[in-house]
Amino acid sequence: MDNKNVFCEYCRKDVGYTQKEEYMSAELKGETYSYSGKTATCDECSNEIYVSEVNDYNLIQLYNEFRKQHDIISLEKILEIPRRYSIGKRPLSLLMGWGEQTFTRYCDGDMPTKQYSEILKKIYEDPNFYLSILEVNKGKLKSQSAYEKSRVATLSILKIDEISETSKIDITINYLLCKCDDITPLALQKLLYYVQGFYYAFMNRFIFEENCEAWVHGPVYKNVYIKYREYCFDRIECDDLTDDITLSGSEKTIIDSVIKNLSGYSGKTLEAFTHLETPWLVTRGDLPTSVNTDREIDRELIGSYFTDVKHKYNMLNPSDIAAYSKVMFEQISL
Repeated sequence: MDNKNVFCEYCRKDVGYTQKEEYMSAELKGETYSYSGKTATCDECSNEIYVSEVNDYNLIQLYNEFRKQHDIISLEKILEIPRRYSIGKRPLSLLMGWGEQTFTRYCDGDMPTKQYSEILKKIYEDPNFYLSILEVNKGKLKSQSAYEKSRVATLSILKIDEISETSKIDITINYLLCKCDDITPLALQKLLYYVQGFYYAFMNRFIFEENCEAWVHGPVYKNVYIKYREYCFDRIECDDLTDDITLSGSEKTIIDSVIKNLSGYSGKTLEAFTHLETPWLVTRGDLPTSVNTDREIDRELIGSYFTDVKHKYNMLNPSDIAAYSKVMFEQISL
């Protein structure tokens, strides 16, 4: 393709030039990379000349080859992220807890670290993952409108509708029953309690409205107990997972982490965990361990305790619940 008005240092004047595809090599960060680039030659003297657009193209190709070799997210995918989720570059940086200009620099061609690249790739590929970050870190955004706009866009991708919170505990129960291989009434009660607590820790609100009571065997949701008490120590059968679609991305992410990190323990083990935790202990007070009570555990006590747990264990995302479950198991094993 011919071009005009480029200065040729050989002819000492503005000339037209011709671009040509060429296989070339260049060094980047101490390593040599080969890539398909371009050269520009003067139409009058046929010497290779400097053209800023051609130089920029070659730099992009060099960096793209570096990204491929080191499995770094592509520039095209980086640029697509703010468009896909309807969020600005600066708000996205704030949401991630990065420097305010970090994502802007990546859009301008700067290379993300391997760690940041993996996060960006997961955001690009998984709207549920992005939604969980948006919900957990929305307080870092400078405007509510930025959160709302991005949330609407992400829910549109996921085709998720908002639903009433009144039935959320039943939806959560059904999800737990269908996702866990073997769950007894005792284990179900404790998993509901941990879902409620960790959801509050990450989202600053409760996932359902029901309160639990400080029974002898740990926190218990009374109506859930009545519904499933006929199973005694047997596994509860699962209905079809028809309510799966009514859980938001952030809800699934947190529940899935509770399942992954806590459902592998027996109901009795989870009961032992709760006997070491502030909400059950404070609500029971001086009651002997074998004495029944219908005292409700204050939800704010649950929220405060699990928020403190999140900070103590430096939980950046729901997968970090693993650290807490490990420590609790070690404590009851002593």
